[in-house]
Amino acid sequence: MIAAAAPAAALDRDAFRREFVDFAIRAGALRFGEFKTKAGRLSPYFFNAGLFSDGDTLGQLAGFYARAALASGIAFDMLFGPAYKGITLAAATAVALAGLGHNVPFCFNRKEAKDHGEGGNIVGAPLAGRALIVDDVITDGASKREAIEIIRAAGAIPAGVLIALDRQERGQGELSATQEVSRTFAVPVTAIATLEDVLATLRARPEERGHVERIEEYRKRYGVASP
Repeated sequence: MIAAAAPAAALDRDAFRREFVDFAIRAGALRFGEFKTKAGRLSPYFFNAGLFSDGDTLGQLAGFYARAALASGIAFDMLFGPAYKGITLAAATAVALAGLGHNVPFCFNRKEAKDHGEGGNIVGAPLAGRALIVDDVITDGASKREAIEIIRAAGAIPAGVLIALDRQERGQGELSATQEVSRTFAVPVTAIATLEDVLATLRARPEERGHVERIEEYRKRYGVASP
């Protein structure tokens, strides 16, 4: 079991988040330009955790997830990774947590239940206790809804959701997808970094002024206030 940590003692949150943004830029997972989002919006930036695609960058990413989990204030007993990206993220984060002295079990779901061998649709440790959902981002919240339903159906408790980047962007209404998931399912949602952290990192780089201006304009149109 990992109990809620004292936020101030865990790490310098601002420095930690900006360190992650810098890492994501260097790894090519956070890019700037013009990208069409799932909602059909033209975004001046794009984040894809799938581009942390070698051992070194995945290991570093897992370290950020582990530190963010410990600093989140969320008490949890295990990790749950929603298929498909969440599978790798939960497994890697469990390894990183063990390296920090917190050995916790993890499991993930199959998209289709297996009808032979051990059967079922859960792979890994038994789904029990308080499960922290580990995934890359939240778009429309559908995969998180499925994960929460799976956890509750097993008799476990969804402790919260941990993602890499919160775009702080409106969904269909006035709330962001992150806020909607938190309100709908009454679970805390936390991120390694947010759009505000992206902007703070870029503002410290005079050569990135153009990107800052475009992102700020985009945020005026589609952004939400921080919780």
